Amino acid sequence: MGTLALDNENVGSDIYFHLGLKESAKGVMKIPRVLSPLSSLLETCVQKNEMLLEATDIKEVMTIFHGLRAPTLSIRQYIDRIFKYSGCSPSCFVVAQIYVDRFIQCTEVRLTSFNVHRLLITSVMLAAKFIDDAFFNNAYYAKVGGVSTSELNRLEMKFLFTIDFRLQVSIETFKRYCSQLEKEAAGLQIERSIHACGIKENWSNKDDSTCAPTVAR
Repeated sequence: MGTLALDNENVGSDIYFHLGLKESAKGVMKIPRVLSPLSSLLETCVQKNEMLLEATDIKEVMTIFHGLRAPTLSIRQYIDRIFKYSGCSPSCFVVAQIYVDRFIQCTEVRLTSFNVHRLLITSVMLAAKFIDDAFFNNAYYAKVGGVSTSELNRLEMKFLFTIDFRLQVSIETFKRYCSQLEKEAAGLQIERSIHACGIKENWSNKDDSTCAPTVAR
């Protein structure tokens, strides 16, 4: 499962190992490292977008992915839940990020706490269907994601038509996203080390630019 770009020894195999995209031992199910930087990128994106929407007159583009209220689960908790119960390969989460970016580019939607969860469960499900050898049906994914089966069916169709069914991901694109996640993971490790040493410093001096896609083009 999840063999996209991972069998090519010339394409960042060390990054794949570090992100946990390759199996380390038979029968051992570990939480892959990729979930942490992915969660961090999405959380940062949501925070920037919500601050921008609050501080400006920009109107949020509403879609069926928007809920009436933000879910109580954090993005990291939600991603961990999807991984735990879906059984999909870790590579699905990288592909799902690519799909979400494609959706954003086609709609000009901004990721917020009101839509990110539905976009995640839909994109991960589609990624599993496209790259994994085995996957659960929509009804099961609906239970995992906390939505009804009929709603997830609608979300899936809306997502597919919005991105024009562009589910194919090139090796180059996959590698680029993995590299970005690797950089984010390295930044998180440094930040944890700084906090562990008790250094009081405004470390998170990140780019204040508008966050639309999660990876800059």
